[in-house]
Amino acid sequence: MLTLGIFCFFFLLCPAHTQFPRACVTPEVLRSKECCPVWEQDGSVCGARSGRGFCQDVVISDLPNGPQYPFTGMDDRERWPSVFYNRTCQCTGNYMGFNCGDCKFGFFGINCAERRESIRRNIFHLSIPERQKLISYLNLAKNTISQDYVIVTGTYEEMNSGTNPLFSDVSVYDLFVWMHYYVSRDALLGGSNVWTDVDFGHWAPAFLPWHRVYLLSWEHEIRKVTGDFNFTIPYWDWRDAQDCEVCTDEFMGGRSSLNPNILSPASVFSSWKVICSQAGEYNSRGVLCNGTGEGPLLRNPGNHNRNLVSQLPTSADVEFTLSLPQYDTGPMDRSANMSFRNTLEGSGSPQTGLGNNAQVGMHASLHVFMNGSMSSVQGSANDPIFILHHAFVDSIYEQWLRRHQPPRSQYPRANAPIGHNDGYFMVPFIPLHRNGDYFTSSKALGYEYAYLLDPGQRFVEEILSPYLEQAQRIWLWLLGAGLLGALVSCLIVAATTLICHKQLQRKKRRKASLYREERPLLNNSQEEGSTMSYQSSL
Repeated sequence: MLTLGIFCFFFLLCPAHTQFPRACVTPEVLRSKECCPVWEQDGSVCGARSGRGFCQDVVISDLPNGPQYPFTGMDDRERWPSVFYNRTCQCTGNYMGFNCGDCKFGFFGINCAERRESIRRNIFHLSIPERQKLISYLNLAKNTISQDYVIVTGTYEEMNSGTNPLFSDVSVYDLFVWMHYYVSRDALLGGSNVWTDVDFGHWAPAFLPWHRVYLLSWEHEIRKVTGDFNFTIPYWDWRDAQDCEVCTDEFMGGRSSLNPNILSPASVFSSWKVICSQAGEYNSRGVLCNGTGEGPLLRNPGNHNRNLVSQLPTSADVEFTLSLPQYDTGPMDRSANMSFRNTLEGSGSPQTGLGNNAQVGMHASLHVFMNGSMSSVQGSANDPIFILHHAFVDSIYEQWLRRHQPPRSQYPRANAPIGHNDGYFMVPFIPLHRNGDYFTSSKALGYEYAYLLDPGQRFVEEILSPYLEQAQRIWLWLLGAGLLGALVSCLIVAATTLICHKQLQRKKRRKASLYREERPLLNNSQEEGSTMSYQSSL
């Protein structure tokens, strides 16, 4: 009951970090273009009465984008979020959220004053209960409708400037699947005409900052739906892997014996339905994904196109990528040479650093290798392996930041592909996040990776933590067993003492009887009134 109460309290207190809050999708709000909801705890807009924030005009960067996207006013994601909203909550201090009711990443507590560093750990270092908890949390998120957010199922033009809202409910997990689809989808130009050379979260500088915010938001949403605010995303260290080590029923689901393209029925993930996985179908109809289930989760690791991926990334590939000193170069797209971002993302060769590589490497190679739902950019987040994979990619980004310590000026302020300049707001997040704000260490955002810790701390997190976690779970049992053992021991001691005491008394009585038999004259003399005694005779 206490856990449930804590969960309910945080559920009311902590909205998540994703887009289209329910409070901002009514015709009135869409026409006013003002997404400044009331914070229910004090009944004021943006929590202004409690000093949390205020409603403010959104200031859009006017610095030029690169030439890859030649249109203006054709896509709802341009100059995000101005097509939908031009006023949002601006939060102060450590507060964050679409209504400033939440805390910035890394801060906790009612007043967001508690600073805490969460540790993301290797999935293979989790205890069995921790692994089971991870799987149950994922499944709970997949089957729980988001209470705070909805997805958009039509363009702003189709909504007739907001008078006809087109939004739909979605589960907590599928909310993030849809977000990944929406940021990477092709631009709809009318009818079946689309522009494919556009992506607001991939193949350009914002790839790493965008996915960093994405993982932090996803992590927070899982904490919110479960009430477990100690939960952290695990990572899969795939360096030098020969196969899909997490593709077992104990982890992310094994292969079905009847159909190698789907998951084993022994895995809970085999019952999942994917969404937003039919990009060609949406393009031909000129529509957006509406979140409808589209069939089972697909995966057939290792049976991929070998011309695209010959092997999974090696430790040497990772080290070469980390050695590149420039975050991004040239046109800052797939063709960028000697670019850390492009090489890590997968278009740059992890042996030479040259862009537009014939084979994809690093991050992208894992997606191709999975040969299923993961191999489509737009629908890849359907597979829960996506989270484990991108957590490790983020850790490589973190290693590069610590090794090279780049100034913020190294992140491009202008002329990056649309959506990727420093000051561009990330699509489709509300509250708003600028790309350049996440060109910073994970420690500033309140989290760390176990394998990047100092040796002593790493031993505690990776070796001792699973045992400590199990001990915490069974401490009541251990305490009860100890008390029972102590009670039994006391009973045994008491019984032994009683038996020994009785035997001692019996021996004393026997000795007294024998003494009387051997000294009969003593008694006789006493009975006759003699003054002799036992003491005097001695």
